[in-house]
Amino acid sequence: MKYIEAIKNGFKTINKNWQLVLIQIGMLFVSIISFFIIVGIPFGIAFIIFGIDLTEFTDITDVFRILKSPSNTFSKYIVLILLLTISLILYILFAIMLGLYVLGGSIGVIGKTLQGNLTHFSFKDFTHEAKSLFLKLLGFTSVIGLIFILTAFFLSIVGGSIAAIISYAKEQDSTLALFFGTFFSLILVILSIIMIIFILAITIYGFAALYFKKTGAFKSIKEAVNFLLKYPNGFWLYTVLFLGYFIILFLLGLLSYPFTLIPIIGTIISFPYQFLYYALQTYLSLVVIAIVLSYYYSKEFQEQPIEVAPETPEPISDTTEKKEEINPDII
Repeated sequence: MKYIEAIKNGFKTINKNWQLVLIQIGMLFVSIISFFIIVGIPFGIAFIIFGIDLTEFTDITDVFRILKSPSNTFSKYIVLILLLTISLILYILFAIMLGLYVLGGSIGVIGKTLQGNLTHFSFKDFTHEAKSLFLKLLGFTSVIGLIFILTAFFLSIVGGSIAAIISYAKEQDSTLALFFGTFFSLILVILSIIMIIFILAITIYGFAALYFKKTGAFKSIKEAVNFLLKYPNGFWLYTVLFLGYFIILFLLGLLSYPFTLIPIIGTIISFPYQFLYYALQTYLSLVVIAIVLSYYYSKEFQEQPIEVAPETPEPISDTTEKKEEINPDII
């Protein structure tokens, strides 16, 4: 499958299942409401029960005074701090679970549409796929998160080494230090971008392997890496999608900047614009997933060469041999 075919198929799949965009937007509203319920209400009740006076934090000098003696502040508001910490942890866990549930349903609907098993969107199919993929996605994203942490740790070590080289070069020559600083900083930026895009590509193609091949977390990552090594064009496809996605969102984000310059009216106009911006962002995110899944499915299941068995000579029957033995001239 060519790039343009995969892109067309991705847009066609999401346009056919446009309800997925509404579900993603609904998830945003649920997350906002849940934040006020899980974090805001307990925090407000704690303020009332413990009689905390917010006037202590009205002046910036009071904030610096509190930062100078954090032990006294911690001991005074220890219950409130613990309550806030627990509420935030519960909210983060809830938001992650909800996001994985919706992601699993979206991947399942896209995958079934690409396989031809789903002619129109069905919320029943969405919930079924979300439940079946939830635990697999939880394990998969956990491993990917660990990979991101290790990558960040590796890049921090490389950055520290570059800083040490530049510091040593400054002691020798300022011109040499400027050259090393520019050169190694550029290398670090390029290396970081390539590694981040590669990990994101493994993540998206891992989603495809997770659904189409029903593999687990580690097996899906292995399948994604093998796929990118077998089909390097798959990596370049995702790179193009990644850059195009952020360029479009960046340009649309610039359009909202003039609204901030208009007092009152600009703020009112910016709210529906931000809503449309999030809707478009959600739509493009789903399109990227659909394009990658379409490309993966075409390469792994639709374009595999069919092995043709070698032809075997037909056995000669006894009657044929007997007919050949009879010479018509003799008759």
